[in-house]
Amino acid sequence: MRKKALIITYYWPPAGGPGVQRWLKFVKYLPDFNMEPIVYIPENPRYPLIDDSLNSEVSSALTIIKQPINEPYKLADLFSKKTTKTISKGVISEKKTQSFIEKLLLYIRGNFFIPDARKNWVKPSAAFLSEYISKENIETIITTGPPHSMHLIGLKLKEQLGVKWVADFRDPWTTIGYHKQLKLTESSKAKHKELEKQVLITADQIIVTSFKTKKEFQQITNQPIEVITNGYDKESIVDFEMDSKFTLAHIGSLLSKRNPETLWRVLSDLIAENDSFSKDFQLNFIGFVSDDVLHSIKENHLSDYVNNIGYVSHKEAIKFQKKSQILLLIEIDSEDTTCIIPGKLFEYMVSNRPIVAVGPKDSDVEKIIKETNTGNYFNYTDYDLLKTTILEHYKAYKNKSLQVHPIGLQKYSRKSLTEALSKLL
Repeated sequence: MRKKALIITYYWPPAGGPGVQRWLKFVKYLPDFNMEPIVYIPENPRYPLIDDSLNSEVSSALTIIKQPINEPYKLADLFSKKTTKTISKGVISEKKTQSFIEKLLLYIRGNFFIPDARKNWVKPSAAFLSEYISKENIETIITTGPPHSMHLIGLKLKEQLGVKWVADFRDPWTTIGYHKQLKLTESSKAKHKELEKQVLITADQIIVTSFKTKKEFQQITNQPIEVITNGYDKESIVDFEMDSKFTLAHIGSLLSKRNPETLWRVLSDLIAENDSFSKDFQLNFIGFVSDDVLHSIKENHLSDYVNNIGYVSHKEAIKFQKKSQILLLIEIDSEDTTCIIPGKLFEYMVSNRPIVAVGPKDSDVEKIIKETNTGNYFNYTDYDLLKTTILEHYKAYKNKSLQVHPIGLQKYSRKSLTEALSKLL
């Protein structure tokens, strides 16, 4: 008999973006380790990104249960549909450029919807699942956030049933970058902290995706904490031809603060100083790019070299990862983001293309890139090092010898990571 595990998640196909990938892949491989996953999701979610191609990865044998969710976005749309949609994607303008409407919506979101806009799903979900868990003899529940309201469902079920509860944090809670932009009052900050503590001291097992988040949470709780990073899957073969241009590609969202001015200056200077480079170079953006980043691109005279493709399906993103000459990984330059390990890093690592990463000092991403020999990591002030490295990569591209020699990637495969998860369940 397989052991049943109920996964409570907001993001599920056809949701697009990184939030859906982690548990879509865990659910795919859990049956290989004598686990029967059951997935609980909202019936009528409002996903900021849609990727219908991910539906094909959901097994027809999987049990999926749904309940309606009441989200506040229709009400928010009355103020500004465009601003509401932008904020729901996690895109928040620089403080100095925020409109009155954006400031108002951020204030309401931060102080009236704690911990997030899915809070109204907690009580009805706990009521429904309490009966379902008892009926189906489910021994283990797993909540994954953000949105961290999912953990509050777990908290209620733990209190009501005493069921084993695993809380999975794909990102931190109160120290995540955008938290400071929500215009929280002191009482709202305290409420977030209290809810976070309740979850961390009540869950039987905590899973985090980074080593620094583990250290952070160990200051709050004595419950066991395990690091299970995101990873890569064996994607179906995609047809592609290597780019003929010297392409630097960023795949994913480039938010306002994810804006490496030093890199743009390096590229601008290389174009001005090297005619051959200027003819071969192209900068590809695959995903949302904020107006602040595009403004910086324009100021550095790079607009003519940019191919701004926008959001594509996961399968298309994989193709771009494989055919680009260099893959860019950009993180906000903040101590709060040293713990963030984007899921795309692991897909980058198996694309056999050099990674050029720019982010804060002493980050977990830097540790993994160095450990796996998959690229170079730079801080925001590393002008000379960035310039030298990109020029070396360009020379290798001209010589048709641009490649990487990764080591130790197997432990980051989705199946290996699922095996580690199964041992906790």
